[in-house]
This record gives sequence, C-alpha cells and structure tokens, in this order.
Amino acid sequence: MKPSIPKGTRDYSPSQVRRQNFIFNTIRTVFEKYGYQPIETPVMENLDTLLGKYGDEGDKLLFKVLNNGDFLAKADLAALDRRDSNAVVSSISKRGLRYDLTVPFARYVVMHQHEIQFPFKRYQIQPVWRADRPQKGRYQEFYQCDADAVGSDSLMFEAEYLLMIDEVFNALGLSVEIKINNRKILAGIAEIAGIAEQMVAMTVAVDKLDKIGWDGVTNELVKNGISEPQVEQLKSLYECKDFQSLQEALSDSDIGLTGVKEIKEVFEYLKSITLKQTVIFDPTLARGLSYYTGCIFEVKSREVEIGSILGGGRYANLTGVFGMPGVSGVGISFGVARIFDVMQELGRFPDQIDQPIKLMLIALDQQCHLASFGLLRQLRQNHIVAHLYPEPAKLKKQMKYADTAGTPYVLLIGSEEVQQKRYTLKHMKSGDQWQLSLEEIIEKLKP
Repeated sequence: MKPSIPKGTRDYSPSQVRRQNFIFNTIRTVFEKYGYQPIETPVMENLDTLLGKYGDEGDKLLFKVLNNGDFLAKADLAALDRRDSNAVVSSISKRGLRYDLTVPFARYVVMHQHEIQFPFKRYQIQPVWRADRPQKGRYQEFYQCDADAVGSDSLMFEAEYLLMIDEVFNALGLSVEIKINNRKILAGIAEIAGIAEQMVAMTVAVDKLDKIGWDGVTNELVKNGISEPQVEQLKSLYECKDFQSLQEALSDSDIGLTGVKEIKEVFEYLKSITLKQTVIFDPTLARGLSYYTGCIFEVKSREVEIGSILGGGRYANLTGVFGMPGVSGVGISFGVARIFDVMQELGRFPDQIDQPIKLMLIALDQQCHLASFGLLRQLRQNHIVAHLYPEPAKLKKQMKYADTAGTPYVLLIGSEEVQQKRYTLKHMKSGDQWQLSLEEIIEKLKP
C-alpha cells in the first residue's frame, strides 16, 4: 500500500513544528498579557450543537462522524432509497468534528456558567476541520487561535482586539491590513436597498467582492432573486467610504445608524493610541458566518496574496440556542496555517529556530560512550540541549550526523579526555576548538 494522507491535511516536520510553535507562543503571550485564560474543548461535538450555526454553506462543510458499531442498523432506509443525504445523515451520525472554536466555546459557557465569572475572557488553541476544497492557504484540518470575551456589551473589547492584533503581527514581523465593519451597517444597507429579507444572500455575495468583483456579485444576487435596480442601489450605497457619507445614506435605517455609531465608538477608544499596522473601516467587509451581529474583523497580509489570516466579530446571543439567552460576546481567530505560509514565503522566522540541539557528544569507544552518558545528564541539568550518538561509530560518521542535524557544537570524548576530565569542544561552522573541563563547557554553552 502506498502511504498517503487525506487531501487538505499535511504532515509537519520537526522544523515546521518549531515554526508553528513559534507562532502559537507569540499569540499565546499576547493573549495572556491581556488577561485571557486557556480552555480546551473536545475534538467532536454533538451534531445538533454544530448544525445551524454557520449558515447553509457552513453546514455543508461539517465533517460528520458515523455512529459507533453497525451504523446502518438504525439508518433511515427510505431516505437511503431516495438518496436523501441529509435525512440519512441524521439517522447514522450524531457527532461531528468541530468547525470552529466559537460555537464549542458558547456551549462551554452555558455548561459551566456557574463556575466562571463574567465577563469571561478565554483563549483556545486547537485544530478544527472543514470539508472545504483544498487550495493555497486553505486546508481541511488547521489550527485556530481564538480569544473571546463573553458577558459584556462593551465596545472596549473590540478596541482591545485591534490592539492585540496589532501587537501579534508586529511581534511576528508581518505587515497586515486590519479591516473592521459592523453587521448592523450591512443590515442597514440591505434595508435601504429594499432587500432586508435577503440580507444573508447579500452578505454571502458581498463577502466575495474582492475575489469576483461587482459583476460576479451581481450575478449571484440576481440568481437569488434580487433585481438589477436593487443591485445598483446596493452598489451606490457601497460607494460611501467614510462615516459621514454613510451616515447620510443610512439616515432612514435605525439599525444602520446604530452600526455606524458603534464603529465610531471603537475608533474613539483608539484616538490616543498609535498602531503600527493599518486599520481601515471597510463597509464591504461582510464575513459570512450567520452568528455575527455587530462589529466584524478581518486581517489580510499586505505582502503575500493569500486569503484572510484572521477573522472575528461580535455575537449578541450565541449562547441563547443553548438555553442561556442575552449573553453578548466578541472574539477573534488567528488562521495559523495561513500565517505559517506567509512567514515561510517571506522568510520571517528567526534564524536560530532550526538549532534546537546545541551540543552533540561524540564518544570514540565503548568506555567513552558510557562515560559520555553521565556527562550528558549533567549538561541537561544545566539546561544545555545536548544528545549523544547512540553508539561509538566511526568519527567521520558521527561528525557527518552532527553536521546534517545542524548542531553547532560537538564534544569529542576519547579515553585520554575521560582520564583527564578535559574534553575537546569544537564549533562546527568555524572549526575553532578548545580543551575544557565540564564546568567550563557548561559556562560557555549555558543559555
């Protein structure tokens, strides 16, 4: 059998894992600095927890997990005969892989509401799964790094997320564009254009504007029953690029004006703060997830052509479907797989990231190998990352191994060195070498 992995997934080599961990640690440091606490939730959720939370398109991308044992024993045979996939699924699958971390978080909040203090600020770094078509920057299995604040309507959190986003991408050495909009503005635009009942179709189409342009958006809207005059009205509303003109255009929509007011308040918080990254208000930003109700965020690289590398927004009542209504929350999610690809393409990872093993011990015979094993223990106790070749092979073979592994130092240990307790430390790149005691080696190499 030829080994393979599913489409949309990938293996990570040690070097790649170190790079991914560098991103995780950078984001985690910022999350914890801002007072967010870590939680984890199961890989699988009950399907009724997931279905209906991501819109029709999102539901299609859920990975369903077959029931244990003979899953056909209780299958809907009539649905099978009709080839009715949706009806069959409900009878053979009760669980699914999580699509994101926000819905599981809402479920967590409701189940643990008596154990947590509101507002509750949590972060979560775990993989998610989507049955999407694999392409550059889009995978079926990928990590998300989420931060959410639940239990407060304060727009201070939206402003805080802009600071956190700025800080993370500064630390990663990336140049990005941070876009912000408000779903209430989108609702106002739909209302003024006379398509309030078709707002979902509008947002799904407009969300693709930067990919398919207005011609493509128009085609999608017309297919959904929106007339061309209504599309023209929509386009004219989207020509408003500043708060003043948008406020005037939405003057007959209370919900639209509320959205403008909320966006302006977020920017008020930032008046005295200078961000390094570019932050812009973009009324075309739609983000298709159906649970967003207020401010929405998206981040794209300014250096590499790739999809969004962060998304998020305000949700007014996500916990309501789990029996805890009226709890507002807001959150952001870093797309680590795409951030990884951007940093890899730009060569932005630290140079020293590929040198985890600082020292390799090279023993010249079996007795020296046994003595080296004792030295290895002492080196590690002093936080020096070191390893010992597993057998006293020929010197050339051991040196080649160290060189291929990128180990910067080797310690040559022969019978004379063991007797005198002074060892030959060699720097692989320069060729410099020193005769040193163990204490001197530790002093030279310790972090």
